Amino acid sequence: MVFPIILVSCGLLHWSAEGARMSVSDLVAGLPWIADFVSRMMPPNLPYIGESLIEPAIQTLQIALWGTVLSVVIAIPISFLAAKNITPHTGIYHICRQILNVLRGINELILALIFVAAVGLGPFAGVLALALHGAGMVGKFFAEAIEEMDQGSMEAMKASGCTTLQTIIFAVLPQVFPNWISIILYRLEANIRISAVLGMIGAGGIGFELITSMKMFEYGDTASCVIVILSLVFLTDIFSAKLRQLIR
Repeated sequence: MVFPIILVSCGLLHWSAEGARMSVSDLVAGLPWIADFVSRMMPPNLPYIGESLIEPAIQTLQIALWGTVLSVVIAIPISFLAAKNITPHTGIYHICRQILNVLRGINELILALIFVAAVGLGPFAGVLALALHGAGMVGKFFAEAIEEMDQGSMEAMKASGCTTLQTIIFAVLPQVFPNWISIILYRLEANIRISAVLGMIGAGGIGFELITSMKMFEYGDTASCVIVILSLVFLTDIFSAKLRQLIR
């Protein structure tokens, strides 16, 4: 049974490689161009960070934070209805699952373009894009955490005559809360990276400075933008690790 699976997997990978036009020779031929681009970014224009990047970096954090908060607010009620062991009806379960699939299936860049057209250029469009797409991702993981929890305490409370709300508060939330926190922190880290990209299409944050520096061929400034983005990601990762330790 293992050999046919391996054979089919290899065939699928070969078929995918042809469609993706994967070429090691093209990559090797392009290495000098990559090296040339990186060399132009050296040395980074470090004074540019203090002069122009502090405010965009803070705005990137603000976009990511609000995008995460709103996605959680949207995801929580949908996740309960999208969990088989909590939802009041199978039809509601399938509808909510499809809602999460739709939200998750539309890329943040597409959503950002829609919201830029709707509310104008600026960070608010980025927040809305992160909130909707994030709600689909977070809601899916929230629902799965609810479905995978120990059913014993929930069934005991239902048997004792507790309402659905009481069961959720005292049986479900205490079990899923640690997993939910990890999911939220992961989404916050992802949103910081994504918000930097959204800035390139006018949705605010440091991404706007990054794309502007590249268009102006100011590659030293580009390197500074990359340094700031990496610093934001590293600091968020450290904060997340500390918070997880406190929760445990």
